[in-house]
Formats: sequence, structure tokens, C-alpha cells
Amino acid sequence: QVHLVESGGGLVQPGGSLRLSCAASGSIFRIYAINWYRQAPGKQRELVASITRGGSTGYAESVKDRFTISRDNAKNTVYLQMNSLKPDDTAGYYCNADSDLGHYWGQGTQVTVSS
Repeated sequence: QVHLVESGGGLVQPGGSLRLSCAASGSIFRIYAINWYRQAPGKQRELVASITRGGSTGYAESVKDRFTISRDNAKNTVYLQMNSLKPDDTAGYYCNADSDLGHYWGQGTQVTVSS
């Protein structure tokens, strides 16, 4: 089993930055990708960014060049650095792990971009 805990959300002004963290524990060696999703009220859940075991990354077009996904293997943590934030980035952000044991989700962290 895999356990994920997100942190780092909050209120930020447009143009500001936040860094989200996703700390993984449990059978982390069975994980082959970590993904960040977001969901705003009344909208479908959207895949924002992904990082594979091999280090390959991918981004939604809406966040490309503003968001960066990275990882610290020593801390078993994946980060989502979010720059140039816009009000449209306001959402609950969720960490997801794809593993050969199944798919796991964290509890989410709220990001609100507002002046």
C-alpha cells in the first residue's frame, strides 16, 4: 500500500508562487509515476503534471512554462512548484500515485489565487 500526504497550499495573490509537496510512504518502490491533479468547484478533475520513476515529466498545456514537477528521492517527496499563478489555478490539488498495487490518492490541499 502507498500513503500520500500533500502540503503547501494556501492563499496567494495573482502572479505569486507556491510550492506543493507530496510525501509518499509505504510501498514506494512499487510506484511508477506520481501525478498532480486539480479540481475546481463545478469542473472536472484535471491532470496537471506527472513525473515517472525514470524522471520523465509531463504537463498540462494550461500550466506549461509556469509549473515544475520535481522529486527528492531521499525524502520520498514530489514537489509542484507553481509560478505566475492565476485565479484560474484556484482548485483543490491532489497527489496521485500509479503503482502495480493500484492507484492511490492523497487528501488534497487547497490553492486559492485571489487579490
